[in-house]
Amino acid sequence: MTRRIPLLPLEIGRRGVRALPLAGALLLGLPAGAQTAAADGKAAARPAARTVPAAKPAQKPAQKPATPREQLKSQAEGLALATTTVEAISDAQLDIASRVLTGTADCEFKQQVTVQPVAGQPGFFDVGYKGQRFTMVPEETSTGAVRLEDKRAGVVWLQIPTKSMLMNSKLGQRMVDACQQDEQRVAVNAAAGAAASIGIAPGGATDAAPPVATSR
Repeated sequence: MTRRIPLLPLEIGRRGVRALPLAGALLLGLPAGAQTAAADGKAAARPAARTVPAAKPAQKPAQKPATPREQLKSQAEGLALATTTVEAISDAQLDIASRVLTGTADCEFKQQVTVQPVAGQPGFFDVGYKGQRFTMVPEETSTGAVRLEDKRAGVVWLQIPTKSMLMNSKLGQRMVDACQQDEQRVAVNAAAGAAASIGIAPGGATDAAPPVATSR
């Protein structure tokens, strides 16, 4: 039995006769509809490449340079924070703090000063006067008087047994004087009673004039 070998189709052109590629030969052997389907299948097998545009990085708005006033304010706030953070309270200051009278003090010209301890900060006090608030700490004195000071504001609260006063240490002026709390009123009344019991009038004058020596 003789085996038949399929012949490849030939292409006749200006350059002579050449055999078509095997794929082309196979396509030539298919019907027209089958050739179109085969071509469409190849096209579908190769999806078109999509070009995705690269995302542009978000641009941050340019920051305006700080004005000289803003720079000074920032420096002042940083200095105040550093002073409050670094300032430590010694044992001697804590001893003075235990003698600070707290509450509302009635002062001259019907004015008032409030003194309250700062919560969570032993030795610190919040002193209020005419809507102003000063954070003060005790300072040692040579006279034994209780002294609270806000160094940043330059304000001092002085307390003695009979009265207290608020001072502006930068100007060397009293802000308000003759402030008394309940304990100081008791001390004043007790001193007045003791003076009266031994015949001493308020202000240092005596009820009777001392005898005058006369010569004969």
